[in-house]
Amino acid sequence: MRIATPTFALALAIATAAPSVAAAQDGVLVYRLGRDTVAIEQFSRTSTQLTGETVMRSGASVTRTQYEIAVGRDGWPTGAVIRRRQADGSPLPNAPLEYRFTFFADSAVRQLAWPDSARTQGFRVRHAVPAVPVFSYALLELLWELRRSGAAVDSLPAVGLGGNTVGFVGLEAVGGDTLRLRGGPYAMRVRFDAGGRLLEVDGSFTTNKAVGSRATGRVDIGALARAMAPTGVLSPRANAYAAFQRGPIFINYGSPAVRGRSVWGGVLIPYDSIWRAGANEATHLATSKTIQLGDVTLAPGLYTLWVQHTRAGTFLIVNRQVGQWGTMYDAAQDIGRVRMELAPTPQHVEHLTFTIRATGPESGAIDIAWGDSVATATFMVRQR
Repeated sequence: MRIATPTFALALAIATAAPSVAAAQDGVLVYRLGRDTVAIEQFSRTSTQLTGETVMRSGASVTRTQYEIAVGRDGWPTGAVIRRRQADGSPLPNAPLEYRFTFFADSAVRQLAWPDSARTQGFRVRHAVPAVPVFSYALLELLWELRRSGAAVDSLPAVGLGGNTVGFVGLEAVGGDTLRLRGGPYAMRVRFDAGGRLLEVDGSFTTNKAVGSRATGRVDIGALARAMAPTGVLSPRANAYAAFQRGPIFINYGSPAVRGRSVWGGVLIPYDSIWRAGANEATHLATSKTIQLGDVTLAPGLYTLWVQHTRAGTFLIVNRQVGQWGTMYDAAQDIGRVRMELAPTPQHVEHLTFTIRATGPESGAIDIAWGDSVATATFMVRQR
């Protein structure tokens, strides 16, 4: 199901916005998942502060993140305030009104401010920064400036909104003008221009998959938040099933959508990488009887499936580890791999679709159809 997107409202807001103020460096980043807008970040940066707000739609809600970061004369953050809000600007229920940070040369203090109380916690860390929330990446401009000044910013202590431990955040070189975000949930690739303006945040090579691009002008975050609709479940769980005389076979998987992106050998299934064959939790195969999948014999039980798509061929990988998230692949637990036949689909397949079909009383095939191609592996149902 396609996500409803306020594309027209966004385009109109940007097209009619006033030019940015010369005294401040303003920016708008539009984050898209394929052709669908999932978040918009607007910010303004001067030599002494960075302020901004992100509106994001995910699952059943639309939320806003507001941030204010004070910067010292040496370029290091000295303090920050972060607020999490609902689409209408009101505080999130059962959450602090503000997260307040103070950064010293050798320590940091975080205060969680509630309507009737505050909880303060100190951390013994040197040159700490606030953790980077997803889709609020303007803070990376400050890290870029520090990097250009010669500071080591590949692994800075990062104090998050909760918890008793300190993480890290940093920028490392990838090649050319591209850097990679270290720390945080996703290793996004980022690009800056010569003046330190953040131009692109690319999650194509992560499980995030969203790409943020810089736009001109200004937007009305409040109006956009009111117009946005929650995404719902982006990759709902689905099941494939086939019954054989000697017992059923099931596959449970997450079913993402193409959303205008390239699939086999492209953005969604890059060459040579190990793909989870779905989304979110690992894809699981359950068989009630012994099956022969290529030269791999599988006893009755539960397994996980993975795919490696290469220029030399496409392979289905069977792994004995179960119950894990789809990014937790352990090659040491592979049972074996089977070559798949890749063929064009009769028509475009928007949502990833597994099919288990019987080709005879004791034979069958597993099809993985997505985009313009379908990969197929055949199997036999053994009597013993």
